[in-house]
Amino acid sequence: MAAIKAGAVIARQPGGPDVLEWTELAVETPGPGEVLIRQEAAGLNFIDTYYRSGLYPWPGDVLVPGAEAAGTVVALGPGVETLSVGQRVAYLERTGAYREMRVMPADRLIMLPDGIDAALAASVLLKGLTAQVLVSTAAPVLAGQTVLVHAAAGGVGLLLGQWIAALGARAIGTAGSREKAELALAHGYDAVIEYRREDFAARVAELTGGALCHTVFDAVGKDTWRGSLACLRPHGRFVSFGQASGPIEGFRISDLAAGSRSAIRPVVFDYLTSAEERRERSAELFTRLVSGSLRAGAASSLPLRAAVEAHRALEGRATTGSTILTMDGFSA
Repeated sequence: MAAIKAGAVIARQPGGPDVLEWTELAVETPGPGEVLIRQEAAGLNFIDTYYRSGLYPWPGDVLVPGAEAAGTVVALGPGVETLSVGQRVAYLERTGAYREMRVMPADRLIMLPDGIDAALAASVLLKGLTAQVLVSTAAPVLAGQTVLVHAAAGGVGLLLGQWIAALGARAIGTAGSREKAELALAHGYDAVIEYRREDFAARVAELTGGALCHTVFDAVGKDTWRGSLACLRPHGRFVSFGQASGPIEGFRISDLAAGSRSAIRPVVFDYLTSAEERRERSAELFTRLVSGSLRAGAASSLPLRAAVEAHRALEGRATTGSTILTMDGFSA
């Protein structure tokens, strides 16, 4: 393959959104067991901001952010038999997705079924697999339970509300505005609390008649964790899976003693360590999406070159649902 370059967004040092810059990177020739993907869209997620800011350690001196992307296989390396040129695929990794072309190990890729296009895959893979892991494995949700979800109008929150309801449980959410609360109510939630207007812990106690929640899914972190614990009934589970407001500070294991509660900090990548796990978990997600039992909604889109703007909006809580970054020549 002749040497080519493709556009990418990189950061040379940790910092705010302004450290992101547009550049061109050399496109490698796929080696044994690898394929080259022409990407169409990459997802925008809080984990991207955690890496960009330096909160999470970088895999090298220069960072290419982005945890998920989808596109088409355009070249095969030696020994690849499970994929073919023209096949539609997606992937979920910690970093590296903000680029137009990428070489990937074939066994890390997830094949997209009919009914799941690149825009949908890029908008939902990380969020959808996070939701799948949370409700099925990290803290299994059972029919008849009551579950509190913070950031209910966010990408993961909208999926969790529907998934929890589909499992026969009651979903209560929190959101930062009336508009976001109304959006969440249209996605499976039985009730949504506007946390800027009222004490969400007191409101949860009222909504549940004092029985409180079996599980709290908390992606906000610093601003909500104490109230989250107050929302748990005896033997309840506190599931911290994000830190949109900053890392949790001051937590002590003794904080769980009242009511013998438990806490877990699941990371979705730890539940996707084999090709079989990736295939089985994504198959359940895609089946629910294609059948309509789970609605992802239309994602907002910005060009990849607008990554700085996208990061500012995400960190400023100015987004709802999912946002994708599209590559030149592709429109969501």
